[in-house]
This record gives sequence, C-alpha cells and structure tokens, in this order.
Amino acid sequence: MNDRFLRACRHEPTDATPVWFMRQAGRSFAAYRKLREHYGILELAKTPELCAEVTLMPVRELGVDAAVMFADIMLPLEPMGVDLRIEPEIGPIIERPIRSRADVEALRPFDPAAVSFTLDAIRLVRRELDGSAGVIGFSGAPFTLACYLIEGRPSRDFATAKAFMYREPAAWHELMERLSAMVASYLRAQLEAGAEVVQVFDSWVGGLGPSDYATFAQPHVERIFSTLQDVPTIHFGTGTTALLELMAEAGGDVIGIDHRVSLADAWRRVGYDRGIQGNLDATRIVAGWEPTEAGARAVLADADGRVGHVFNLGHGVSPQTDTGVLKRLVDFVHEETARTLVPAAVA
Repeated sequence: MNDRFLRACRHEPTDATPVWFMRQAGRSFAAYRKLREHYGILELAKTPELCAEVTLMPVRELGVDAAVMFADIMLPLEPMGVDLRIEPEIGPIIERPIRSRADVEALRPFDPAAVSFTLDAIRLVRRELDGSAGVIGFSGAPFTLACYLIEGRPSRDFATAKAFMYREPAAWHELMERLSAMVASYLRAQLEAGAEVVQVFDSWVGGLGPSDYATFAQPHVERIFSTLQDVPTIHFGTGTTALLELMAEAGGDVIGIDHRVSLADAWRRVGYDRGIQGNLDATRIVAGWEPTEAGARAVLADADGRVGHVFNLGHGVSPQTDTGVLKRLVDFVHEETARTLVPAAVA
C-alpha cells in the first residue's frame, strides 16, 4: 500500500514527500515511442488497454507515487460537437473555431458516456495498481479550453480568444458556463470510475491579469471546485505568479505552481492550510543529474518539510528527458525526505 500521494493531497503527514511528474505518461519512454510508430495520440488515448499501458509506464519504471491518465484535454470537447485533430509538433487543431455566440449555442451538452474509453482505462489502471500508487484524473480548465476553441490552434498570446472575451462578454460567459459544466461532469465521471484525485489544468490562464481573471475565469473555475468538495483536488496553472491568491480562492486542496515562482513564496501566499505542488524546472533534467539535484535540493529547502508538499515539475516532462535521471530524481526525493510516521493516538 502506497498512500503518500493521497495523504499529501489531504494535508496529512507522509513517510516521504510524494513524487509524480506532469506529462510523465509517454513522451520520454522508448516503449511509448514504439507504440507511436503504430498508433496516433488520439488512438492511444481512446483504446483503454493501450491508454492504461502508457499510464502505468512511469509507475513501473520510475517508482512515482501516482499515475496520471494518458489523455488529451481536448477529448471531452468532441462529444460537444467539436471536430478536432492533434497535429504532431503543433497540437490541437479545431476544424471550425468559435467566432460568434451562435457558435457557442451550437455546442451540445456533454455526456460522460461519450468518453467511456477514458473511464474504462481508469478502471484498468486502478485495478492494476491495487493501491501501489494513486490514480489522477484531469481536465483542462474552461479558460484554456476556450482559448483553443476560439483560436483554433495553439497560440503565443491567444489574442483572438481574448479579443472575443472583451468584445462579447455575454457570449464568453455562456461559453465558460458550458465548459465548466462539462469539466465538472467529466471529472465526476472519472472519480466514479476510480480516479482518487483530480487536477484542473489552466495552461494558458497566465495570460490574464488579476482583474480579468477575477471577471472572466475565476467564477467558472470556482463553480467546478464547489462540486468536488468531497475529494482531493489540484489546481494548476502556468505563468500564474500574479494570480496565486485568486486561484487559491477559486479552489483546490493543492495549488500547483510552475518554476517561475519560489515555492516558499507561493506557499506563503496561498496559505499553509492547503498543499502545494511543484516546482522543479523541467529543463534541469534535460541538462543532467547535477543541475537536477541542485534544483531538487532548492525545492525541498523551500518546502521545509511542511505537510502537503507534492514534488513535481514546473510543467511537463520534456520529450528529450533521460528517464534514468527521472528515476534517480524520484529516489533522491524519497530518500531525502524519508521520515517516521507517528501513529495517531487511540482515544
């Protein structure tokens, strides 16, 4: 039984700091690259047995404390009537981007049964792990999903999406309401299938200032977390140094941070009554063990042994990462933070 990740998310003492890595499933593993010679990303994600196989790779090879499902944040948009494809080296491409309120109104209500492949994969992973690691489900946040839907593809600044937000606020909020309802339903379905913790990714929300975040994004994210109060949740964004207090207000038992902010400062700002996840710069691992060890020591020093720290990267594992260095990092964190749990007193 390995429950240190779940205990950390519940802000309980652990025998060592738990470790997992965003985008740990796939990318850097030779076995994954071999699968990609025969299957596209969406085909892997939509085939439960293959999805489970990729999801389990880092647990078996790295010894991480949690398995995050191999999926794409765009998957639940397809049942809403969105035609999309994933282009290698580019990312999601939307065939007909949203450009008007009529386009928003054309979106269909989300039915979790339409993503049964993800739910089946969660059941397979949960059964295979049998308590040896936690199981993480996830979804993109409404703002990030809206950016893709309006832009039609990845962007440096999502100017088209933000212009739509400013120009047509009523249509924007209707879109966000539909997306937040989908995300809440999607995450709840993942939990019912066996996920033990869920994470909301807001990859592009760092493009907003505090006032715009409070107006155009925060209420919708808050609505999602308000429906998930009975389970551990993680709220993560990139480039969100200016938004941390507002993100904490929106919700999440654990606040995920990137490498652009000091973990010690971020934890002080969001409050020590909740957990924090992060925040090693992923490029340190690409640079080799010495930069990785130095960065990991700094992160652990910032965490200062507090209850609720989940060691992770500032964002995702780079495809050129040496999995040997990743494995060494997992062992290092576990060894450096090993401690004896004192059993709770019996009344």
